[in-house]
Amino acid sequence: MKDLRHLIYFLGLEITHSTDGLHITQAKYASEFSSQAGLTNSKTVDTPVELNTHLTPSGWKPLPSPSLYRRLVGSLVYLTATRLNISYAIHRVSQHLSAPRSTHDATVLCILRHLKDTLFHGLFYYA
Repeated sequence: MKDLRHLIYFLGLEITHSTDGLHITQAKYASEFSSQAGLTNSKTVDTPVELNTHLTPSGWKPLPSPSLYRRLVGSLVYLTATRLNISYAIHRVSQHLSAPRSTHDATVLCILRHLKDTLFHGLFYYA
């Protein structure tokens, strides 16, 4: 085995070492898939989901091509490894992968706008 020194980037995880501990983020990963959704110049929001948002399996218009929605939700599920604050919102939108509606898509875009504002949030492990 070789000593490859400090780990910096691995599988979308960015690790920053300090004397106090490790800071783990997924900023590059989050910015890449938010640009895939076309949100590079959009406004940011303070919370991942608007207050009193009710996601139901019926109502609203079904998405004509749900593949982008499914891809974004899958990427967001992987992002919850370091972003525990969005876990509940991701859980709610992932319940509608089989038949997503326009309201579900709007919620995913709201989560992405929140991530754009908080790109460098993550986990900190004290040494």
